[in-house]
Order: sequence, then C-alpha cells, then structure tokens
Amino acid sequence: MAKNTVHPDQYLIEGLANNDSAIIRSIYKKFVPKVVSYIRNNSGDEDQAQDVVQEIMILLFNQAKAKQLQLTCPFDAYFFLLCKRKWLNELKKTSNKAVTISDDFTSTNEPTAEMVSQTEVFEEKQQLFDAMFQRLGEKCQEVLKWSFTLKSMEEVAEKLNVTYGYVRKKKSLCTGQLTQWIQEHSSFKSLKK
Repeated sequence: MAKNTVHPDQYLIEGLANNDSAIIRSIYKKFVPKVVSYIRNNSGDEDQAQDVVQEIMILLFNQAKAKQLQLTCPFDAYFFLLCKRKWLNELKKTSNKAVTISDDFTSTNEPTAEMVSQTEVFEEKQQLFDAMFQRLGEKCQEVLKWSFTLKSMEEVAEKLNVTYGYVRKKKSLCTGQLTQWIQEHSSFKSLKK
C-alpha cells in the first residue's frame, strides 16, 4: 500500500494545534455552514449542528495536539464526513431505527474514509483514557496532570510541595494503575488494532 502524502490543507490542522484564532475563524466561516445546512436538513436544528461542530473541533484539536493527524485529503471532505457521521450517530442514539450513511462518498474517497476511521478510533481511545483517569484518586490525578504539563519531575515536586522521590514513585504507581485499568477494559483489544 502506497504511503499517502500530506495534503496542502495540513496548515489548517497545524493552526488548530496551535490554537490559531485566524485559522479557527476561517474553518468556521468556510466549512461550518455546509455542516449546519446538512444537519438542519436531516432532522436537526442550529443548536444541535453547533454542538456537533464543537465536538468535532475539540476532537480535531486533541488529535492535532497529540501529533496524530496527518491530513491526506481535503480538510472540507474530512471535516464534513466527521460531522456527518457524528450527527448520524446522534440520531441513532435518539431513535430506535438504524441509521446508515446512504451516499457513495465514503467508498469513492478512500483516504478521507480512512482518516475518519482513524479519528474515530482516536476519539474512542481518548474516551477510554479519560474514563479510567477519572477512576484514579485525587492525588494520582494531580500528579499525572502536572507531569503532563510541566517539563520536569523536579518542577512537579516543587509545584505540589513534595519531594522529588515522592513524585517519581507516585507517578510510577499511578501510571501503572491507569495502564492496568485501560488494558483490562473490554474495549482495549479492539482499540489496540
């Protein structure tokens, strides 16, 4: 399988990762009206459309920040398909009927469909991590949150007003517990693939 090249629209992903307000405004101006129109024409309203857009923007921001998003198709197609699938899943949750994507877009645009699939897996992994993280005790959460944001464990120890040795040991124990819970979760094996 040939490696897909990065699409010129990658600058939009980089702008999201950097929280560039001009890029974010540009995305809202260029791409959101199409999504809003689609949702309004498919059993939704303006507020629901904005909720879907917001959730997808947060997902893309998180994925871009994690450096796990290389755009191999036009941003417009990717963004629209993510929003569309999110909306169809919302409709599916609120009704007892099965919802299917009825157009040929996903089958004819393989890079876009593959990227959407990768993003959906990223979202599921993020949700699993967040759920297991919430099970940790308050001290574990605090140590891990600071270790994610500060450059060194010395800084974490100083911030929490504890010893360096305590922070290292606590981080190791908390990371071990978090990893164990994630690996024991029923969805872990399917997400690992």
